Amino acid sequence: MSTEGIIGIVRLTLETALWLAAPILIIGSIVSLLVSIGQVLTSIQDMTMSTVPKLAAVGIASFVLLPWTLRKLVGFTVFLFQDFHKYVG
Repeated sequence: MSTEGIIGIVRLTLETALWLAAPILIIGSIVSLLVSIGQVLTSIQDMTMSTVPKLAAVGIASFVLLPWTLRKLVGFTVFLFQDFHKYVG
């Protein structure tokens, strides 16, 4: 396999990982920002008040986005395996 082919596979893999992680990271960042604003406005600095909403939002987002994530991963895997002979030789 040529260097260009390896770079192409790595690029495609990183791009897919970015697309899969981006929605969850964005939701986590938005919830974190809202919780931080709420803490500043109410002067409540409890760590539980900042951790639990973020974990809940990321967990719910992961659960809701699971079908889309699986479709993307299956599509990526099928794309890699449909023309497997060029990777082996």
